[in-house]
Amino acid sequence: MTELRDLTPHTVISHEQSRRGRRQRRQLRTFLPEMVTLERTLAEAPVAVTSSVVDRVALGDLKLPIYRVDIGTGKPEAPAVLLVGGVHGLERIGTQVVMAWLGALLKRLAWDEQLTALLEKVHLTVLPILNPGGMYLNQRSNPGGVDLMRNAPITAQDRSAFLLGGQRLSRRLPWYTGDPGQGMEVENRALEAVIRELLPGRPFSVALDCHSGFGWQDQIWFPYAYRRRPMRRIAAVMALKLIWEQTYPNHDYRFEPQSRHYLTHGDLWDYFYKQINRDNAGVFLPLTLEMGSWRWIRKRPRQLFRLDGLFNPLVPHRHKRVLRTHLTWIDFLLNAAASHRNWLPDAEQESMLREAAISHWYRDTI
Repeated sequence: MTELRDLTPHTVISHEQSRRGRRQRRQLRTFLPEMVTLERTLAEAPVAVTSSVVDRVALGDLKLPIYRVDIGTGKPEAPAVLLVGGVHGLERIGTQVVMAWLGALLKRLAWDEQLTALLEKVHLTVLPILNPGGMYLNQRSNPGGVDLMRNAPITAQDRSAFLLGGQRLSRRLPWYTGDPGQGMEVENRALEAVIRELLPGRPFSVALDCHSGFGWQDQIWFPYAYRRRPMRRIAAVMALKLIWEQTYPNHDYRFEPQSRHYLTHGDLWDYFYKQINRDNAGVFLPLTLEMGSWRWIRKRPRQLFRLDGLFNPLVPHRHKRVLRTHLTWIDFLLNAAASHRNWLPDAEQESMLREAAISHWYRDTI
């Protein structure tokens, strides 16, 4: 499915090419097991599932694919769910959570009639590994040293956190935004192409981008990250939060705008939110799952001495717990999208929910 597998039975290859191919496959198995698992999952997927390569990332002799998986109705007027993982290559747990949920969904397709009926009302698109080069290199940025979450053409309206909010000093420092004159990186252009093809014209769509980061609690972030004022669709976010908490009152997520923590330049989801909602009568809600890694470190402090230990649970039983923890949340989003007409606020409710959201999240900034 990657370029490493694109040889047909009739292709004539030299001994050197064959040896290089074997070496590349060993490298993928060693450094990018998530890609191997994903390709195996897609090879065994039901016929109702379509997969494609939206672009490839060059890394030496390798051409690492960015896979797209599509499931559900093809009706352009249906609601849509976009699930993204692996934006930061070091945060492998984000991709692993996405793939754990996707793998369970594909197995359920063989027997779950309710799921089959649900997918006739909603479209699902999954990009499990947006930054395969960064994940292969075990680094936050892409192979060019650019932080993909700081790479969109949008600038913070107030002072951002030093370095953390995005910097243009050097690609050797973290949180490098890239050269604005060069446009967005290939990975982000691939994501933009998917979003522009998938989302416009739909009555409702939601995106979930899965990350891990410092914190004691799992958090659901929503725009904006570039300013401290509320987004135009804030009433819809509050409505989604309310039905989640009414349905699962014992949940452990904290809902907040990202701006409550820090402002950033170049936030991808701020950019896509503004682009899609500017000309679209429907509602697009981009959300970020930020898994709190401090809890894993507290229970195993020696993870501090490993770079991947700062962002991923390394103990097997803890890793399994994280993989199953978020399945309910993603299932909820799929169901909420399919039934959006039953909870999205009308004009009267929107005014009330907007006031409630501002009082809840923005009383100190407005």
